[in-house]
Amino acid sequence: MSTSPDVVALMLADARLPTGGHAQSGGLEAAVRAGLADEGRRLGDVAAYARDRLRTLVRVEAGTAVVARALTLAGGSPRDVEPAWAARTPSQELRAVSRRQGRAWLRLAGRVWPATLEHLPADTEVPRAVVVGVVGAVTGLDAAQVARLVAYDDAQTVVAASLKLLPVDPVEAAGWLAGLHDDMERLVADVAGLSRPDDLPADGAPYVDALAQQHATERMRLFHA
Repeated sequence: MSTSPDVVALMLADARLPTGGHAQSGGLEAAVRAGLADEGRRLGDVAAYARDRLRTLVRVEAGTAVVARALTLAGGSPRDVEPAWAARTPSQELRAVSRRQGRAWLRLAGRVWPATLEHLPADTEVPRAVVVGVVGAVTGLDAAQVARLVAYDDAQTVVAASLKLLPVDPVEAAGWLAGLHDDMERLVADVAGLSRPDDLPADGAPYVDALAQQHATERMRLFHA
């Protein structure tokens, strides 16, 4: 099956893809519970939160995907980047969430792009960013497309979750996403040239890490993470 890399990128960015994205809020639910947006009185906090993620956690994720792609294309193991990713993802819960998402991505990729399973074992919990990088390698996505996909997916996850958590006008939410495009492109420029695990950025967001750990213990929650 031959598919244009541009079409693959559109498919992977589609929230309707069966990878469990509907269960994710990018940590927004925990942040809202902690006071972000002040129960709807400061809705601009949502865009600021998504922007902060792009500058920190998402740079690590996008860099991981880019390096996994490079390792795959070089004939190495894409999982060689996993220890570096884990070292830069201190939250045990965020690592666990990423691996569960990775399993769903791998299930999809193994069916739609079977060449993925030449590089990753089926039905395995692999960090989502690693799977994205391998899918990018086997479908012809370039490094910038892979990084942009990771950035867009995270921002879209946060913005989409806000519609369920806060009194948000969907049109305003779309405006937030459009307003993040420059931040996404800066991220792409920062990580698209990476090729080795040691090159990964180490930009953390300790408060988001702490919120993720707390959210995992909540008995009443709308989103898994």
